[in-house]
Amino acid sequence: MSKVILFNPQSARAKHRIPNSILQVAASIHGLHKYVLVDGNLENDPWKKIEQYLSKGGFTVFGCTVMPGPQLKQAIPFSERIRKKFPKVIIVWGGYFASNQYKSVLMSGCVDFVVNGPGDETFPQLLNALEKDAALDSIKNLIYTKNGDIVKTPQATLIDQDLLPQLPYENLNTFYPLKRYLGKTFLGTRTASYHSSMGCPFTCSFCAVVPIYNARWKGKSAALVYQDIKYLKSNYGANAIEFHDNNFFVSEKRVLEFSSLIRQENISWWGEGRIDTVDKYKDESLALMRESGCRMIFFGAETSNDELLKKIDKGGTQSVIQMKRFAARLKQFDIIPEYSFVLGFPAETNALVAKQIDQDIAFIKEIKEINPATEIIIYVYSPVATEGSEMYTAVKKTGFRFPEKLSDWLSPVWLNFDLRKNPLTPWLTPAMIDKIKGFETVLNAQFPTVSDFKISTSQKQVMKWLSHVRYKTNFFHYPYELKALQKFWLKYRQPEIEGFYSE
Repeated sequence: MSKVILFNPQSARAKHRIPNSILQVAASIHGLHKYVLVDGNLENDPWKKIEQYLSKGGFTVFGCTVMPGPQLKQAIPFSERIRKKFPKVIIVWGGYFASNQYKSVLMSGCVDFVVNGPGDETFPQLLNALEKDAALDSIKNLIYTKNGDIVKTPQATLIDQDLLPQLPYENLNTFYPLKRYLGKTFLGTRTASYHSSMGCPFTCSFCAVVPIYNARWKGKSAALVYQDIKYLKSNYGANAIEFHDNNFFVSEKRVLEFSSLIRQENISWWGEGRIDTVDKYKDESLALMRESGCRMIFFGAETSNDELLKKIDKGGTQSVIQMKRFAARLKQFDIIPEYSFVLGFPAETNALVAKQIDQDIAFIKEIKEINPATEIIIYVYSPVATEGSEMYTAVKKTGFRFPEKLSDWLSPVWLNFDLRKNPLTPWLTPAMIDKIKGFETVLNAQFPTVSDFKISTSQKQVMKWLSHVRYKTNFFHYPYELKALQKFWLKYRQPEIEGFYSE
């Protein structure tokens, strides 16, 4: 029986979220192997706790889930320290950073194995193989080195989510009081996070999960999702849910079954979906969703260019006309559409990139005219290593390259790369970045996010008044007065970076 440390590195966007990723791994070995949980979001010094566990002896495996960006600030140096001070400990990384950047991860010398996708079967099989010194090549979803070469085993089919073991909430509660994860958001005073499905059936070329799931999706049944939510409500007082599925709304039938079950519980909820998927829902379905507590849905609008939508393999039937019509349609049902846009896609010339940015800004303003309640999230395009896609092929031709050394990801520019705010892409000029950021500042002042419930009505009015002329005249240069207000007076929350939670 192995003894395992499961570590969730600190991330600003997940500070109050239930660590579903390491709980999922814990569920796969629960009762089979001994494990402890360390959550970097709830520890003042997580390394101190990790070192204490390792110094006691007996722990043979360190498992770490790693998303790009802030989590790397703990995942990389902690793994390096373990390798130096406790060289016999096996280090295993999961998460989409590890899967997409497995070459730099494994070549670093401080990580032994990468779980490439779901680890529900892979991780316990790996532990058993290591105990018996058995062959590893039959274990799917695994990447490792052998005789200096990288071995990448085949991907496993997605498991029926209803057959997976229950998440060990009670065991988590022995390490960290679960109520600490139920934070205050605009959805409710005790908001829980939950993951009800795995993967996504689409192949958008800018999405980091596409190389891992390859258009595969499996969802837990509505009845079991409801059972879990009811458990969190009954035992810990949860009154709101954030569904962090890559695509919660794939199945209208499942969503309607869940909505019918949850509407009696007085729970507000939020999820992520696609415009062209949810637009196919019947009016009766949208009405039931709202009645059941659906307050807001996050959608990837991406761009105001139909040709570009095709180029980035957006898939489905999403179009510019549909985005406008759908924003108006959701207004009828009092469901807030949260549209995210990716500005700065590569083009043949800088002039074309600049033209598309201007077109996107104009389109965003048009969406706000149609439905002022629409939340707008702005990202700057950052490449994803989707080999073979038209977009990534074009990106590589510009000379863009990801870091080859794992340690290089700790530089400030690469740590911010996944937040998609400070790109390292050669086709975006400083003037373009300034325009995007300036517009974002003015937009957030003119239309403060509903998710930041700490902003008072009077504060909103001041921001609207100060930003009005800039917004109407498209004067986005150097909005220092608005930035000062948002940073020092309001401590304005950007949900795309910080999530919905309030301290």
